[in-house]
Amino acid sequence: MTQVPQDTRALRNALGRFATGIAIVTALDPDGRPIGLTVNSFSAVSLQPALVLWCLDNNSHSLEAFRRASHHAINILSTAQLDLSNRFATWPADRFAGLPWQAGAGGAPVFPGCCAIFEVANETAHAAGDHTIFVGRVERFTETPDLAPLLFHAGRYRELADQRDD
Repeated sequence: MTQVPQDTRALRNALGRFATGIAIVTALDPDGRPIGLTVNSFSAVSLQPALVLWCLDNNSHSLEAFRRASHHAINILSTAQLDLSNRFATWPADRFAGLPWQAGAGGAPVFPGCCAIFEVANETAHAAGDHTIFVGRVERFTETPDLAPLLFHAGRYRELADQRDD
């Protein structure tokens, strides 16, 4: 058993062994401009009521805007959206420039071509170490079951090898 090291690289590597989906979380900032970023920290919390969560680094320049947003959208990416994932994981001047999107609940941007989209009311935010956990109440959702999800594992994008319905 490895103890939690002072250098977090070993811990990050071990955490990276858990395969996750990739999502872009979006909202409107207090001035009504769209904001968004790529995350792999999305999870279901509850079915009754319908609650989901995602996490954001406390050093993110978008943290306060997400805290103040009434709603956010969680866009679950398909394998065809790898470039979109990269775009929202880096710092271009305007991540939304030239992108097709429409306003979801509370104006939060939703993208075409996603495996699923959750439009959620921003319920609570909890401080947790160096991140903030956002919990949202699902107001609407859509899914496109025939699209394959974009995955992340061990520091690389991945795809499902087999999508059998057993």
